[in-house]
Amino acid sequence: MEWMHVIVLSLIQGFSEFLPISSSAHLILPSQLFGWPDQGLAFDVAVHVGTLLAVIIAFRHDVIAILSGWFAQVFKRRPSEEARMGWCVLLGTLPALFFGFFLEGIIESYARSALVIAATTILFGLLLWWADKRGRRERDMQSLGLRDALLIGVAQALALIPGTSRSGITITAALMMGFTRQAAARFSFLLSIPLIVAAGSLKGLQLVESGTDVLWGDILAGVGLSFVSALICIKLFLAALDRIGMLPFVIYRLILGAVLLVAFL
Repeated sequence: MEWMHVIVLSLIQGFSEFLPISSSAHLILPSQLFGWPDQGLAFDVAVHVGTLLAVIIAFRHDVIAILSGWFAQVFKRRPSEEARMGWCVLLGTLPALFFGFFLEGIIESYARSALVIAATTILFGLLLWWADKRGRRERDMQSLGLRDALLIGVAQALALIPGTSRSGITITAALMMGFTRQAAARFSFLLSIPLIVAAGSLKGLQLVESGTDVLWGDILAGVGLSFVSALICIKLFLAALDRIGMLPFVIYRLILGAVLLVAFL
């Protein structure tokens, strides 16, 4: 790729991974709209590593507490609030792993077109607006139960379809279940960690099996730029979320979907 492509795609991944606007859709669009070459497996792995590092750094205290509590319960039979959250994150991750394993080939073949992205961008954008407007926004993270985590995890599996947005659909589901915006976003970000690890590991394995040459300059730039942009995005999103709500992202999704429909038709 040209350096401009590396920079733009890295920033797109970093800024869109944790916003409810679909990072997968934005990474697909440059090649479909502008004829850019596919970024390849190695670059996909690089930007996944960058965003993973960003969310771990941003939630490092939560991650350490959850892992410590979970291992204490598993090995020492010592239950805690942190252990419960660990089980919620694990349970919420399983549906996406299950459906991703069985449906990846179908989705890759039939669901990566501009028309599908346009439709899901608009549809799930409107659903996000409805959930934000009608949700009670009363429940906090302490009220999150295993049933809640599983239902949010089932919603997360829909993000296998490009344009849906993993963060968007999980926040939508949590808002519909009465969680506050902050609680919905924070659980969505925590859920992203094992899923990004799984997706990055799978792509890494595919890269090793393919024997593709790695351009380390592109890789390091992808990791660094996606890390910095994702970390900034997480901080700004959480800081502004209660003030701005979901409407700006809904409007953006509707405009993007309309542009894609016009371009497709």
